[in-house]
Amino acid sequence: MAGCDSTRPRPTPTPTDDHAFPAADRPVATIVSSRWSTEEARDRVNEADKVMDMADIRPGMTVADIGAGEGYYTIRLAARVGKDGRVLAEDIIPEVRDGLAQRVARERLDNVSVRLGDPEDPKLPDASFDRIFMVHMYHEIEEPYEFLWRMRPSLRPNGTVIVVDANRETQNHGTPPDLLKCEMAAVGYKLVTMRDMPSAGGYLAMFRAQGPRPEPRAIKACKNRGLPTPGASATPAGPRKGHKPA
Repeated sequence: MAGCDSTRPRPTPTPTDDHAFPAADRPVATIVSSRWSTEEARDRVNEADKVMDMADIRPGMTVADIGAGEGYYTIRLAARVGKDGRVLAEDIIPEVRDGLAQRVARERLDNVSVRLGDPEDPKLPDASFDRIFMVHMYHEIEEPYEFLWRMRPSLRPNGTVIVVDANRETQNHGTPPDLLKCEMAAVGYKLVTMRDMPSAGGYLAMFRAQGPRPEPRAIKACKNRGLPTPGASATPAGPRKGHKPA
């Protein structure tokens, strides 16, 4: 999506038989929207081009835009990867997904497909993506360990996850960098680089999957300040809740 500026109801989570994932020890942003800022304002500071340059987006790549919202990044990624590339845009709010699908059809973006995901599962095809974008949405994921675990198989070898977020507490529509690094590492993602990026509203971080994907019950939860929770296990903490990718 790219933002948080108006209230939307969270979707009802899809029931799951696997309750092995640890609960996140952090609040979740409650206000969600399909817009972080206007596209004109973001283009004035050259946001998308700078992020795509850092992510080394090239013609022919296959890219996922998670929490695509109104499609700010989807549209610009489609132009960058070109006719030989592909962009999959995902959102979990049906009306947001439908609105983006209409925009894609209206602008005749033949290299873009639009998909409805679940709060805990982006439902991406395995071994398919060179890059996965999560822009101004990570703080709205209520079950980050399950979400990241289910997303991981969709990366191609050397595929990269791109996270853009604000450096503030999750309830204030951001993610502290240490917390992001800890939660990603808990599911086997290695930090490649992290840079301040005021033009995109905060910072940009890039991760790659490293080693085998951990068993859900082996994942250790992180404290809100990015430290492992001593003795944390994958004991369920109650029913799952949905998130709205931003």
